[in-house]
Amino acid sequence: MPLFLTHFVHHTFNVVHECTKLDEFIVEAVTIGQIGRVRIGHDGKGGGCGWFLDKIIVREDGQAEAQAIEFPCRRWLDRNEDDGQIVRELVPFSDGQRLYNVGYHIAVKTGKIPGGSSDSMVFVKLYGDKGDTSKMMLVVSDNNLRNYFETGRIDIFTVETSDVGQINRLMIGHTNEGLRAGWFLDSVQILVPLNGKHYMFPCHRWLCKVEADGKTEVEIYPSEILDTQQPINYEVSVTTGDEMFAGTNAKVFIQIYGEKGKTEVITLDSRSNNFERNTTDIFKIEAKDVGKVFKVRIGHDGSGLGSGWFLETVDVKHTTMAMVPKEKKKEDKKKKKKRKEEEVAEAMQEVVLTYHFPCSRWLAGGENDGELQVELLPDGAEELEVNTYEVCVFTGDVLGAGTDANVFINIYGDNGDTGERYLQNSDNINKFELGEEDVFILTAIDLGSLKKLRIRHDNTRSYSAWYLDRVEIVDTKDDTTYYFPCNRWLAVDEDDGQIARELVPVDEAFMKKDEDEDGGGGATLGLEQKSMSTTYTIKVKTGEKKYAGTDANVFAVLFGENDDTGTINLKACKSYKNKFEQGMINEFTVEAVDLGELEKLRVGHDNSGGSPGWFLDWVEIDAPSQGLRLRFPCGRWLDRGEDDGAIVRDLYPAELQTELYTPFVPYELKIYTSNVFGAGTDADVFIVLYGRKGVCTLQKHLCVNKRERRLFFERGAEDMFIVELEDVGDIIEKIRVGHDNRGSNPGWHLDRVEIRRLLRKGKGSETTIFPCERWLAKSEDDGETVRELVPSDIITEKLLRGGTLKRTETEIEDALETHAYQVSVRTGDMYKAGTDANVFLTIYGDLGDTGERKLAKSENNKNKFERGEVDKFTIEAVDLGQVFKVRIRHDNSMMGADWYLDQVEVLDVDTEEVYMFLCERWLSKKKEDKRLERTLFVKGYEGERNADPNFKKMAEAKLGLDRNANKKKKKKKVAVTEEGPIIPYHFTLSTGVERDASTTARVYIVIIGPGDLETDRLWLDLPDGKKSFAAGSMEHFVCYGTDVGKIKRVEIGHNGATPESCWLVDELAVAVPTKGIKYSFPCKCWLAKDRGDGLTVRLFNVLDASTISINRKGIYSTTVITGDTQYAGTDTNIFLTVYGANGGTEEMLLAKNEDRFERDQEDTFNLEVDDIAPLKKIRVRIDGSGSRPDWFLDRILMRNLNTEEVYMFTYENWLSKTKGPSRTEKCELAAVVDEEEMVEKTTYIIQVQTSDITGAGTDANVCLMVFGEFGDTGMLKLKESANRNKFERKMKDVFRYPDMLSLGELSKVRVWHDNKGPAPGWHLDYIDIKDETMDQIFRFPCDRWLAKNEDDGQIIRELACANNDSVDLSDKTKYELAVTTANTEDASTNENVWIVLEGRKARSKEFVLENKKNKFSCGAIDTFEFSSKHVGEIAGICVGHITKDGKKVKNESTWHVVEVVVTEKELGNKYFFHCDARVPLAPKKDQFQTFECNKSIESFASKVRNLVLVKYEILLTTGDVKDAGTDAKVYVTVYGVNGDSGKRHLRKRFRNLFERGHTDRFLVEMLDLGELLRVKVQHDDSGSNCGWYLEYVEVTNTANSVTTIFQCGKWLDSDKADGRTERVLYPKY
Repeated sequence: MPLFLTHFVHHTFNVVHECTKLDEFIVEAVTIGQIGRVRIGHDGKGGGCGWFLDKIIVREDGQAEAQAIEFPCRRWLDRNEDDGQIVRELVPFSDGQRLYNVGYHIAVKTGKIPGGSSDSMVFVKLYGDKGDTSKMMLVVSDNNLRNYFETGRIDIFTVETSDVGQINRLMIGHTNEGLRAGWFLDSVQILVPLNGKHYMFPCHRWLCKVEADGKTEVEIYPSEILDTQQPINYEVSVTTGDEMFAGTNAKVFIQIYGEKGKTEVITLDSRSNNFERNTTDIFKIEAKDVGKVFKVRIGHDGSGLGSGWFLETVDVKHTTMAMVPKEKKKEDKKKKKKRKEEEVAEAMQEVVLTYHFPCSRWLAGGENDGELQVELLPDGAEELEVNTYEVCVFTGDVLGAGTDANVFINIYGDNGDTGERYLQNSDNINKFELGEEDVFILTAIDLGSLKKLRIRHDNTRSYSAWYLDRVEIVDTKDDTTYYFPCNRWLAVDEDDGQIARELVPVDEAFMKKDEDEDGGGGATLGLEQKSMSTTYTIKVKTGEKKYAGTDANVFAVLFGENDDTGTINLKACKSYKNKFEQGMINEFTVEAVDLGELEKLRVGHDNSGGSPGWFLDWVEIDAPSQGLRLRFPCGRWLDRGEDDGAIVRDLYPAELQTELYTPFVPYELKIYTSNVFGAGTDADVFIVLYGRKGVCTLQKHLCVNKRERRLFFERGAEDMFIVELEDVGDIIEKIRVGHDNRGSNPGWHLDRVEIRRLLRKGKGSETTIFPCERWLAKSEDDGETVRELVPSDIITEKLLRGGTLKRTETEIEDALETHAYQVSVRTGDMYKAGTDANVFLTIYGDLGDTGERKLAKSENNKNKFERGEVDKFTIEAVDLGQVFKVRIRHDNSMMGADWYLDQVEVLDVDTEEVYMFLCERWLSKKKEDKRLERTLFVKGYEGERNADPNFKKMAEAKLGLDRNANKKKKKKKVAVTEEGPIIPYHFTLSTGVERDASTTARVYIVIIGPGDLETDRLWLDLPDGKKSFAAGSMEHFVCYGTDVGKIKRVEIGHNGATPESCWLVDELAVAVPTKGIKYSFPCKCWLAKDRGDGLTVRLFNVLDASTISINRKGIYSTTVITGDTQYAGTDTNIFLTVYGANGGTEEMLLAKNEDRFERDQEDTFNLEVDDIAPLKKIRVRIDGSGSRPDWFLDRILMRNLNTEEVYMFTYENWLSKTKGPSRTEKCELAAVVDEEEMVEKTTYIIQVQTSDITGAGTDANVCLMVFGEFGDTGMLKLKESANRNKFERKMKDVFRYPDMLSLGELSKVRVWHDNKGPAPGWHLDYIDIKDETMDQIFRFPCDRWLAKNEDDGQIIRELACANNDSVDLSDKTKYELAVTTANTEDASTNENVWIVLEGRKARSKEFVLENKKNKFSCGAIDTFEFSSKHVGEIAGICVGHITKDGKKVKNESTWHVVEVVVTEKELGNKYFFHCDARVPLAPKKDQFQTFECNKSIESFASKVRNLVLVKYEILLTTGDVKDAGTDAKVYVTVYGVNGDSGKRHLRKRFRNLFERGHTDRFLVEMLDLGELLRVKVQHDDSGSNCGWYLEYVEVTNTANSVTTIFQCGKWLDSDKADGRTERVLYPKY
C-alpha cells in the first residue's frame, strides 16, 4: 500500500523537497529485505504541485550511513514538465537508471454508448508471470485528449515500472468520483515494446454502481497476444553548450547507427523547455537494437524564433549482457593462507554501455557552415573518420526542366547514410536551372562504397517540376566518382508523378556510351535503374463512413528490414483529381532501392485544409518485381477529434491478405512515331509482348490519362516507357501494338518499336527492334488500328571485364511469318437471330493469339450478322500455329443486339488449314444464360476445357495452393509421413442477425484430425453477386481438402484485421459425405477485434457439436458426351438418377456451368453419389426449360474414383418432345461393364382392376411407379389402355410398356391420381404386372379408395407385392463367415479361432473355426459355414483365439484379424465387422474380444418381407418467431431403409395449418419404411405469407411406437437465410 510522507517511524528517507532541501521521514513497515525499487509520487493537487526530485536515500534504522541505499531521480514529477508523470519508480543505480524500467503503453477505449464516459480517476494493476504491479493511477495521457475517458475515444498512457513478464491478467477500475462516475469500458490494449508483445483485453461492460453488476473494477484477461518488433531502451543525454544564445526552440531529432542497422529518426521531446543554455537534457527512447553504435546524427528543423543551437556533447547509453566478476564474500585469514592462487569467478550480468559523442559546434543557419545537423563519432572511434563528398547535380536539357523547390539528398553507403541533407549552397546563384550543373559539398562520416542515393524536392514553389539528368558524387578521400543516372521527371504532373527518386550507381562505361551517342541517349540507363529498384504501387482506400474523406496532405513511409523510403507525399494520383474522398481508392507509384521485406507502413496527414479528419480503411502495396501484394488494414480515424486523436498511424501487413504471384521483369519500350504528315495520335496506345509457346503479357496501356495521351506519340517523336510486365522468356517472338481509335486525331503512323531488356547473365542489355512503317488508322492503309510486329534485329550490349562495352548487332532470320486468317461467321436461321451490335473476335493458337479484333467490315455482306447469313472477314496476324480456340463477343449496342451464333470457321490462307468452331447458342442479355461472350474450342478438341470448378479446387488442395500465396505456409509441423486423399467437405454457415453481424472479410476453415493432421486453409469464397456474409444469411460451400481421418477440431476465421470486419457466426455445419457424417456447431460468437472476446479465429471441438449420420457418398468422375448433330446442345435443366445394387439416389441436377452439354463436347465433372455400388442403371431426364430445350445425348461414363470401376451408359438419341423417334424427355440406360449390360430389357404389361362398387371409377389422370430389385420405373402415366374410357367400375385396363429395363423381383407399386375431373374418386381393387422376360406376374392388392372424400382421404397408395407373402423363414438358417487375416509379420496363427454371433433376438452357439489346411495365414481370406438358429439382426461378435489341444500357452502368441464378414444365407443379409486387432492365444474360451457391426447390407428379399402397411403420425412444429407461419402448401417425404414414402401433401380440411408456435398432426398410411433415415420437408412458395420457420419434425411409427425426431430450426423462405424452400433433415436420437 502507498505510504504518505508526513511523520512516521522506522525507515529514514532523505528527500530533496524545496530547492536543495533535505526532508527526513521515519516510516514503520514490515521488513522487506534488500530494497530493489522505490515508487514515489504525489497526488498532483495544489497550486504548485510540480516537484523536481533529486534522489531518495533509504537507510534502515540503526544501520550506518555507509549502508544507506541511494535511489537517484533528478527528474520532474509534474504534469507540465519532462514526460508529465507524477509517479516514478526508482532503481539504486546511478548510471543509466532510466534503462531499467519497462514502458507499458496502455490504450483505454471508452465504449460508444450514451453516458459511457466517466469523470472518475482510473487505475490499473498488471499481473504477470514475474510478479505484479501495485495499483497505478492513469493520470497523464500521452495523446492528451484533455478530457479523459470520453465516449468513443481512446486514451493512451505510459507507465514505467519493473518487468512483470508476460501479462496474464489486468485489473482496471475507477474511484467512482465525480458527477459522472459510471464508465463503460470497451477494451484495453497494452503495448510492451521492450518485450515485443501487444496484448488485447476486450471488456465491453459497465463499471458503474448503478449499471450491470454494480462493480467499479474488474479483472480482464487477454484474448490475443501479438508479437511485435522488439526494441531496446536507450538513454540519450544531450548537453547544450555554455555560449550566448546556445539554446534552441526548434524540434531536435537524433538517429543512431550501429553494426545491425539504424534506428528511425527519433524526435527528442518532452513537456519541459529543453535544450537551454548550459543544461543537460536526458531522454529515454525505445528503438531498434543496432548493436555496437558507431555514429549518431543529430540536428533540428530550424523552426521557432531562436532555432540556432550550440551542441556540446551527446551521450548514448543502453544495457547489454556481459561477463562481470562476482562479488566475493569475506574470508578469514586461515582460508586465505591455504589458497595459493585466487581465481576470479565471472557471471553474465546486465551492464550499461555508454557512448560519448563530443560536438562543440553550432547547428545554425547563420553560423559556421550553416548546417542544421551533424554526424558524430564516439570517443575512441578509429575505424571511421569524417569525409567530404562533392555532389554534382545535373538538371536536364528539356523544356521546363528547372525547379525552384527545395531539394534534399540522402546518400547511402556500406557504413550507413548521410541522412537527408538540404542542398542549399550551390556554386550557382539560381540553383537547378535548365541544363545547369550545381555542385554541393557534403560532410559526413565516411560511408565506404556508395550504394544508392535518394533525391527529392518538397514541391513548395510555383515552378516545382524538375527534370533531373543525373547526379555525380566524388568521394574526395580516394578521388572516386560515382555516376547516378536519372533522366526522369520529379514532378506531380509528369512521368509517374513522383517527386522523389532513388538512384543506383552505374559503370562508367555506360555513361561514356551515352555521351558518345547523339540525341540524348541517356534515357537508356533508366532500365538499369528500374531493375535495381523496386516499384511499389500504393492503393489507399478511404472508408465508407460519413465525412471519411480528407482535404489534408497525406504522406506515407514504407519501412523495410533494410531501410525506409523516407516521407512520401501522396500527391500524384492520376486517376482522381480530388483525392481521398469517401469510398475512393487512390493509386500512387513509389520507387525504392533495397528496402528488403516490408515490415510496416506509416501513413498520416498534416491536418491542413477545411476538413482534415480522415477515415482510412486500408492500404495495399503491390510490388510486381517481387511478385508480392500486401494489405495493410487500418479501419480507424486519423482525426484530432476522433478515436485517439492521432493523425499518423503505423500499419502492419495482414498475413492472411498477402498474395504471392510470379514476379514481373522490367522492359524499356521505345516507340518511334514516323515523321510524316498527321503521324501523331491522341488515342490510347497499348502493347502486348509474346514469347515462345504463346506465353504473353497482359495488355499494357502506355498512358494513364488524357494529358499523357496528348503529350506522347507526336510526329517524329521518340517516346520511352519503362514498364514491369510478365516474363515472356529470353526470346520475344512478336508484339501486338494498337490503339482504341479515340481522341481528336486517332490515326497513327508507327515507324518502329524497340524493346530493351537486361541480360540474365552478366552486365548489359539486349534490344529487339520491331519495324512497322505502317498506319494504324481507320482511314488509312487497310483500316486496321492493331498491328502485329515481328523482330528484325537484336542489338546486344555487354560490359566486358576490362570495363569496355561490347556492342553486337544480329539480324533475325527465322522470325515468324505474318498469316492471313479468313474468318467465316454463320448466324443461326431462327427468329431474330441477327444482331446490330459490334462483334469482337480473338483467335488462339499454340504460338499465341491475335488479340481482340473487331469484325468491322464484312467482305460479302453490307449488313453484317443477319439471320441465316455467313459473313467473311480477313484478319492479319503473326503465325498462330495450330488454332484451337476462339473467343467471340458483342457489346450489346444498338436496338437488335441479341444474336444467335451458329458457328465460326477459321481458314489459315497460307497453310489452307480449316478450323471449325461450333456454337449454336445465343449471345444475349435476355436469353439463355444472359452472357454476351462465348469461348469456343475447335471441333474434335481433346484438351482441357476447365469445365468443372471442383477439378481446380482438387488440384489446388493436392498442391496446398492458396489464393493468398503460391504455397501456403504451414502454421505448424504436421506429425504425419504422408497426406491422405483429397475429399470434399460441405460447409454451411449461418450469420447472426444482430447489428454489424455481417462481414465482407474472406472466411476460411481448417479441418484438424488426429495427430494434428490438418487441411490447408479452405477459403469460403462467396459466389458472384454476393459481397458479404450478410446478417441472417445462410451460405453453403463445397471445398476439397486432405482427408484428415476422424475429425477432432474445426478452426474458423477470417482475414479481416480491422474493427470494421467484425462477424457474428451463428452456426457452422461441417458435412463429410464420403464418411456419411455431419457436425453442427452452435457458435453464436463474434469473430471480431472489437466485439466479444476480441478473437477473429475460433477452434471448435467436435465433442461440443451435435453429430448426425447422413448418406455416405462416393465420388464419381462423370463424363457426359453430347452428340455431333445440329443443335444437339442444350441449356435446359438435366436431371440424373443413379441406381445400384444397394439402392438408388435422389434426382440430381447436373449444373450447366456456363458451357457444358454443347454439341460434340465431352464434359467431365465430379458427382457425389450415394454408396450404392455396383451401379446398375441411370435415369436421365430434362425438364424442357430454356431457350434450347432439346438435347442429343450420346453417352455417359461414370468412374468410381475409389475403386476405379468404370460404367458406360449409351443412348445416342434425342431427349426432346419434338425430335427423335420416341419424343421423350427421359430415358433409362443400363450400365455396361466390360461390354456386359448389368440390367436386361423387358416388357411390362400392367393390368389395373377397378372395384365393383358404386362410384368406383375415376375421371382423374392416374400415375404409377413400380419398385423392384433394380430400382424403380419412374413415373408412368397410365394413358393408353385397350379401353376407350379408362378406370370405369368393374373394368380391367391393360397398359403395355415395351423396352423397359427390368426391375428384377418387384416389391411394391405407388399409385396415385391428380384428383381432376367431375368424378375423381377411385376405388382400386388390385394391379397385376407381368414381366414378359421373366414370364412372371406380380399382384399388388389394394381394395381401397383413392379419394379425398372417402376412407382416410388419401389419393396416393403404396401396394406391397402379394407374391412375397409366400416366403416363409424356418427357425434355422446358415451363416457364412469370411475372416481376413492381416498382411503383416506375425499376423498368422496355427491355432483355432472361435466366434459367437450376438443378435437382436438371440445369441448363437460358439462356432469353432478349425485351422485345417494352413488357414489364417498372412493376408488370407478364409470362409466357414455353420448352421444355427436365427439370431435376428447381428449387432456384434465375440472373437477368441484358442489352442487346438487345450494345453496351456507356453509363449505369448496373437492372431491379427482385420475384418469379419457374416452373411445370413437364407435372406442374404451381410454384416461387416472391422476389427484390426490382435487376439491373444488362450487355452480356454474365457478370453475373447468383442466387435460392433460397423456396416450392414440388407438384401432385397429381406426388405420386401417387411413391406406391410403402417400408419405414421407426423408432427410438424412451427417456430415461435415473427412471421414463422406459412400459407403455402407443405409436402413431406420420409426416407427409411426400406425406401421412401413419396412426396405427400400435408393437408386438413377447414384447418389453418402451420401457424406460429403451433404443432400440426397428420396421420399418413404407407408401407413400413423400417429405420427412418431422413425426411425432406418443402413447400410450393405460394400464398401471401409463404415463408415458414420450421422448428422440428417428429415421425412416429404407430405399429411399434418408435418416434424419430428431426431437428430443423431454420427458415424455408425464398427471401431469408439461404433462400431455400426445401430442407433435408436427419434424425436426432
